Amino acid sequence: MKILVTGGAGYIGSHCVKELLKKYASGDVIVIDNLEEGFRDAVLTDKFYQCDLRDKQALKKIFHQEKVDSVIHFAAYANVPDSVVSPHKYYENNVIGTINLLECMLEYSVGKIIFSSSASVYGEPIMEMIDENHPTLPKNPYGHTKLIIEELLKWYYEAYHLNSLSFRYFCAAGADPEGELGERHKVESHAIPSAILTALGKRDTFYIYGNNYNTIDGSGVRDYIHVNDLVDAHIAGLYFLENPICERLNLGIGKGFTVHQVVKAVKEVSGIEFNVQVTSRRKGDPGILVADPTRAMNLLNWKPKYTKLEDMVRTAFNFFIKINS
Repeated sequence: MKILVTGGAGYIGSHCVKELLKKYASGDVIVIDNLEEGFRDAVLTDKFYQCDLRDKQALKKIFHQEKVDSVIHFAAYANVPDSVVSPHKYYENNVIGTINLLECMLEYSVGKIIFSSSASVYGEPIMEMIDENHPTLPKNPYGHTKLIIEELLKWYYEAYHLNSLSFRYFCAAGADPEGELGERHKVESHAIPSAILTALGKRDTFYIYGNNYNTIDGSGVRDYIHVNDLVDAHIAGLYFLENPICERLNLGIGKGFTVHQVVKAVKEVSGIEFNVQVTSRRKGDPGILVADPTRAMNLLNWKPKYTKLEDMVRTAFNFFIKINS
């Protein structure tokens, strides 16, 4: 079975490729990435194509050359504040790129896809624990592009029998416990790596965006899920694509942590004090996002192994120590 991983040079994609290579031959795990956000040295398989999904002709050549069986689709722009400032980029890259991918899949009779969606499709939550029946009212263009693609997959299933699983990630965190891979963004906006970079002196200040949310300490709450737990869900999901399916599933641990708790965990793990400053909320940021992952756990027979924030932070911190040493 040949598996095509789009965005396989990125954070979650590269971790997924590493785990797939423990189960499949290197020639059976194919990576596409335009390297705009990803890193070539994070691609651990022999089969790599530098390709942008917006280039349909280049994409068709890859499908013609490789007899793909299944697709795991990570490739996307994924910076919420940036999507508010430059929405056109997100609709063009995320939506048009995905349509090109789906059209190539249909042309070459590839009928199985796992899609990297996001909890941002929900918008501002109206319940403490978000399940898949929660209304989808995204507050930013990034989340809206993910919802559009989920809807595309629903209609492609109805019309073309394209099997799909859309995984609504909450906040991916941590790094490869073996230290080989980790979270690297050319512009870092995520809380845990930003706090670690501040602890390591790479930034002067860690900013908390908003201190007046309706939470225990006023800062935003997120459900952090370790990247390897996300990957395990994807690998489990591949087996369910063999039969007719079109599902949307939450991936989280079912517990939220505030930004102040993230700061405390990074200080405890690193043993380093660093400067923290509260500033205004970022436009498009919901106050609380916590998953009810029951449906995914039951369907996939999957359960997160990392449930302590400190353990997630420790794997991330060890990776940043390694690349900054």
